[in-house]
Amino acid sequence: MQAAWLLGALVVPQLLGFGHGARGAEREWEGGWGGAQEEEREREALMLKHLQEALGLPAGRGDENPARTVEGKEDWEMEEDQGEEEEEEATPTPSSGPSPSPTPEDIVTYILGRLAGLDAGLHQLHVRLHALDTRVVELTQGLRQLRDAAGDTRDAVQALQEAQGRAEREHGRLEGCLKGLRLGHKCFLLSRDFETQAAAQARCTARGGSLAQPADRQQMEALTRYLRAALAPYNWPVWLGVHDRRAEGLYLFENGQRVSFFAWHRAPRPELGAQPSAVPHPLSPDQPNGGTLENCVAQASDDGSWWDHDCQRRLYYVCEFPF
Repeated sequence: MQAAWLLGALVVPQLLGFGHGARGAEREWEGGWGGAQEEEREREALMLKHLQEALGLPAGRGDENPARTVEGKEDWEMEEDQGEEEEEEATPTPSSGPSPSPTPEDIVTYILGRLAGLDAGLHQLHVRLHALDTRVVELTQGLRQLRDAAGDTRDAVQALQEAQGRAEREHGRLEGCLKGLRLGHKCFLLSRDFETQAAAQARCTARGGSLAQPADRQQMEALTRYLRAALAPYNWPVWLGVHDRRAEGLYLFENGQRVSFFAWHRAPRPELGAQPSAVPHPLSPDQPNGGTLENCVAQASDDGSWWDHDCQRRLYYVCEFPF
């Protein structure tokens, strides 16, 4: 009995070390969990069988091999050789079975890996967002500079337009006094362009003047001589700066002053001894005769008489400029 126990003490550690080494090699070579567990169970069963045979113990429950006793050194060596052959035959081959189920540690590792990837992607997004913010700031500054430049350009253009307007008015005033009629502190200049009364006033204003506003009889006679000489031998009506648009019968100059004298056209008077006619002359009725339909005044170029006309009629016009 002591010899059996001594033999067991010597054999069991060697078998256990051999089993652990075999299991580690098989796990490294197999790389799978399911096959390694199955092989481990087979190794444990084989080790238990050899131990029982070495100690002369009966086989345990569930063991298919019958119990045997030790019959000598040769029988034991034969059993050992057979055990080694069985171990060699029991060496598993690589299994191509289904992959093992992941453990909680694997799931945690996978989740941590995914979180690390998301963190890296989030960091890249923050870097790009910072770059975009920097670009937006640069564009905003550029836009502000463009707006300031546009405002400066607008102011410069407005200043140029104002300077151009002043130059045009000064040029028109000089041209009116050099080419037209100079009378006292004003000059008259005839324009041979056909315009409505409002358009003629606008063009005279753009040139630094206004439609002619003869202030007294002397200026009226001087203007009559100037128009007759410029348009003879024809008779052309010419717009003056006189109208009654504000109230019928209330004639005002373009500057708002009330007209103090008039030179309305009158029909020819009958000769001495002839009976006066009750019907006015059809070609030269007394003026003004248009009522509310004719609110603007034009001067005839032949005799200087005033006629009322529709303000939308297109006629020559005469401008006056300050001197």
